[in-house]
Amino acid sequence: MKSSIETQTTAKGPAAFVTLTNASGASVTLCSVGAAIVSVVVPDRDGNLADVVIGYPEAKSYFYDGPCAGKVPGRFANRIAKGDLVVDGKKYQLAINNGPNALHGGPEGFQNQIWETKAEDGKVTFTYRAKDGEENYPGNMVVTATYTWSDDNVLSLDLNAVSDADTVVNLTNHAYFNLAGESSGCVNDHLLKLNASRFLPTDETLIPTGEKAPVAGTPMDFTELRPIGRDGNGKSDFQPLVFGKGYDHCFVLDSYEPGKVQEAAVLVDAKSGRKLEVLTNQPGVQVYTGNWLAGCPKGKSGRSYEDYDAVALECQGFPDSVHNADFPSPYLKAGEEYHRVIIFKFTAE
Repeated sequence: MKSSIETQTTAKGPAAFVTLTNASGASVTLCSVGAAIVSVVVPDRDGNLADVVIGYPEAKSYFYDGPCAGKVPGRFANRIAKGDLVVDGKKYQLAINNGPNALHGGPEGFQNQIWETKAEDGKVTFTYRAKDGEENYPGNMVVTATYTWSDDNVLSLDLNAVSDADTVVNLTNHAYFNLAGESSGCVNDHLLKLNASRFLPTDETLIPTGEKAPVAGTPMDFTELRPIGRDGNGKSDFQPLVFGKGYDHCFVLDSYEPGKVQEAAVLVDAKSGRKLEVLTNQPGVQVYTGNWLAGCPKGKSGRSYEDYDAVALECQGFPDSVHNADFPSPYLKAGEEYHRVIIFKFTAE
């Protein structure tokens, strides 16, 4: 495994880009801003390499970008209704940064920080030390995101956190995939399969209602491989898709057990033959089809991405779980270790 490190100067200090290249020439590039996945370069069925993750060539573009491209948001990924949080009977008011709600830990969340970087053979560990009261969350928290790249094109992410006070945590990775190549346009013709027979309906601000609704007979049914855009993604009059301007919903993974790693999603580009399998021990996967990508920073190919140019498959705890006792708990006791796994397996056929 070959590795190289480039450093860029930013307003918040030096940021590292680490590239890991395996024996076949496939590679990943990671950035210390938000512990981000910058690129994943993998072969198609004919062996032609292409970058299949959207991202930016400059570290400064990763700060405060609307898409949160490739990064690890936190301390709480996704939405909390009205930013209202209670821990041990004490109420905390979080920043409101997404309509009436809190999103991705706030405007200065983990995704907008430079993480400490340690690169080893085939592995990069990013560490962030969040202070008690940062974004008004309780507890000093140490978070690590460890990426491992293999010779068979598997990118594994281990997310760990520990706090010195009771708190909440929900971590994910927010990479966007276009298996035809990151600058190749709309992904509505990609085929998607989810290991999920239920999803979480939301209100118009994308806060779950608490219901776990069956996907059968609706545009939310991806229990078999089918095109993302089959039911008019971005144009559908199906109410959940109207609320999100497309898919921006959490799907409930079947057979979830705490700690158990299972398949969450399969994404296929039929033209190139590239296939992505996503595995996790998380209870849900948020499918977001890049409905608001337009206007983001200039991408690696020299242009800004457009809406629906890529899809994010965010393995995570359920959004707004702090307000739903029937959802897997996001609460973390002082001294306990939070550990989540997300695996991206790339093949071609």
